[in-house]
Amino acid sequence: MSSHDAPPVNAAPEPAVLATPRPPLLLALVRAFRPAQWTKNGAVFIAAVFTINLYWRPGEPATLVGVLGKSGVAFLVFCLLSSATYLVNDVADRERDRQHPTKRRRPIAAGLIPPALAIGVAILLVATALPLAMLLNREFGLVAVLFLVTQALYSFLLKHEVILDVFTIAAGFALRVIGGAFAIAVPVSPWLYACTILGALFLGLCKRRHELLLLEDAASNHRRSLAGYTPQLLDQMISVVTAATVVTYSFYTFSAENLPRNSAMMLTIPFVLYGLFRYLYLVYQRGLGGSPDELLLRDRPLLVTTALWVLASLTVLYFAR
Repeated sequence: MSSHDAPPVNAAPEPAVLATPRPPLLLALVRAFRPAQWTKNGAVFIAAVFTINLYWRPGEPATLVGVLGKSGVAFLVFCLLSSATYLVNDVADRERDRQHPTKRRRPIAAGLIPPALAIGVAILLVATALPLAMLLNREFGLVAVLFLVTQALYSFLLKHEVILDVFTIAAGFALRVIGGAFAIAVPVSPWLYACTILGALFLGLCKRRHELLLLEDAASNHRRSLAGYTPQLLDQMISVVTAATVVTYSFYTFSAENLPRNSAMMLTIPFVLYGLFRYLYLVYQRGLGGSPDELLLRDRPLLVTTALWVLASLTVLYFAR
């Protein structure tokens, strides 16, 4: 062997190539279900919370347990349907998601779950959820079907249409609230439905603004509807919706028929104001808002404010009859 063929005496060994371990398929499927986003389905409990003064009396725990049990089943149904639509949506968007800085880590976009398996699991989730919804009662079952149709329209058509995309998101939240009311057979004030729609529009517009600024010139490649938005337009829409949300919730607190006549529910308005202002701070000063569900779970002031709002509402409704 010639001297130039031999390796240098002091040459460092080549580093070993470390393969990134793939998570188990079951774990990848659970991640694809997006359990963090199940917080959205908590909207089904709004009817139970804000009509507690209509169905619960001291010494009648069975009534409360029954209502919470039905609301829990409704929550499960919406979680199953939501996860089914997430799977289908991620299969359809897997190429675009691979261009997104965070969505490319989703299990289907990352190649951890075969598309055919994802579709099969989605069909199984729907086949479990809809019969369960019909067993609860027919009205709730019809709402569940309408929710599934709305989500399908959003995934394949409406999410690409300017303004209609965020309105479809808001419709999904409204259907959750309506479904929660049907599940326990109680009336809910139209003001509360309006508040739900406006709140969902607020979150949806903030999310679009975050996506637009994050993706910059590549925004329209990820989501076609983003080509029709500008930061200035979204800022104006957010301002209008924020003001409308505060006014509508305020009207709800002293005009809804099922609330105490002494208008004590108005004491909860500051919690709503702080929650909106805190969210705007996170969007405009911290550059967040791309994932509202995760933001709610991770931001302690938002989480505490939400808990205090629920506690204050329950206290007013139960004690100020």
